[in-house]
Amino acid sequence: MKDLVLYIHGKGGSAAESEHYKPLFPGCKVCGLDYQTFTPWETGEEIRIAVTGLKERYENITLIANSIGAYFCLHAGIGEMLNKAYFISPVTDMERMILDMMASAGVSEKELKEKGVIPTTFGVDLFWEYLCYVREHPVHWDVPTEILYGSVDALVPRETVETFAKKHDAGLTVLENGEHWFHTEEQMRFLDCWITACENR
Repeated sequence: MKDLVLYIHGKGGSAAESEHYKPLFPGCKVCGLDYQTFTPWETGEEIRIAVTGLKERYENITLIANSIGAYFCLHAGIGEMLNKAYFISPVTDMERMILDMMASAGVSEKELKEKGVIPTTFGVDLFWEYLCYVREHPVHWDVPTEILYGSVDALVPRETVETFAKKHDAGLTVLENGEHWFHTEEQMRFLDCWITACENR
């Protein structure tokens, strides 16, 4: 078997979610990666090492990445090893996300720089190092990519996904009334049909 589908989960997810995609790729090996870190520089490195090893065994690699998992992949330096990618509810503009969280928490850049780390009431810590990294490492991505996005995604603004798709010539499919987390029977059926349609083009 020369074809591999690699699944990268989002926050709170796991490699076991890759089982869902096996029926959609009957001629491929399908597996997931349980990364152990949670920053773009560390997790990106984890993903790069894993994909480099897999590329030695598989000729063609398709990536499926969910939410922040997609963002980590964008910082993994794996583009030349992939044939194509499917992004589901991807985080594509982390700077915008961090700044929005800072605004919600009433935290200024000056304050974050001085303190380094600031906990928030909504359970997310803000890191000055993280914001600096994001600004200093813009995304470079030239992999043929298809994106699935829910119109009522409360985490990722639609304009950021549209901007990414336009800049990187990616296909964009929007599920009306779809959420950030695709999990209902209807949402998963739509997701499956989306992948099948993309695969059959």
